[in-house]
Amino acid sequence: MAADGRTLRRMGGRALVCGGGGVTGIAWELGVLAGLADAGVDLAAADVVIGTSAGSFVGAGVASGVPLEDLYAGQLVPPETGPAAKLGFGSMASWVWAAATSRDPQRAAARVGAMALRAPTMPEERRRAVIAARLPAVSWPSRDLRVVAVDAGSGQTRVFDRDSGVDIVDAVGASCAVPGVWPPVTIEGRRYVDGGVRSTTNVDLAAGCDRVVLLAPIARSLGRHGRLDRQLATLRRAGASVVVVTPDVAARRAIGRNVLDPAARAPSARAGRAQAAAEVSRVAAVWSA
Repeated sequence: MAADGRTLRRMGGRALVCGGGGVTGIAWELGVLAGLADAGVDLAAADVVIGTSAGSFVGAGVASGVPLEDLYAGQLVPPETGPAAKLGFGSMASWVWAAATSRDPQRAAARVGAMALRAPTMPEERRRAVIAARLPAVSWPSRDLRVVAVDAGSGQTRVFDRDSGVDIVDAVGASCAVPGVWPPVTIEGRRYVDGGVRSTTNVDLAAGCDRVVLLAPIARSLGRHGRLDRQLATLRRAGASVVVVTPDVAARRAIGRNVLDPAARAPSARAGRAQAAAEVSRVAAVWSA
């Protein structure tokens, strides 16, 4: 069953899972993908693509067949002038508190959702226009793309796909709605927030796939729920081969402390592409097996 209660199509095959990590995460992931393709490892050939937050942007581009070189080149364009968005200390503290004080992951997510609903942000319509302008896909691809978000009211996870009846702009906007930074997204009368509220990776949603590659700009969840080690253990017990790629030292330096800073986008993309050379053998061992 899906996280939202629907029966999922049987996936099988290979899954590319793109985790959350802000604008620098988008850039780093696209750099890694381009670098791996340079070495003959084409993760864009995945049977299913699962995206969370920043990863939903990456996933939408990859699943839609946009050339990796074009996606990568887009990260090198100088950013617009103006102050960078930033997840404030208060929002971060509320997020951590909610995750740490509830044993039930859905209740913890609902607490974060409540914080997001109260937070002053830009108007939802304005944010949607930004997403629509930047999204590399204008409609759902024929490929199996899954976008993860969280219901701000109930804390329930929702996985959007081409059969959900939801516009891809709204699905990606919801998945990227960082609590306290961007407004929750209204879909079918419900308000949705960042899929990273459940997990920064949501790699467990690749259950049923034989081979899984996870690109994780941020591998640690903000609390005990959605822990990556537990999700990986579940996949591997089911017989899946999984490899995880996280930023190396140089990439972490390029990303910096604010993952929402567009000025760090180009350095992050270049660092991801450079790092890919060291990841080829590990990734190919799973992807090309």
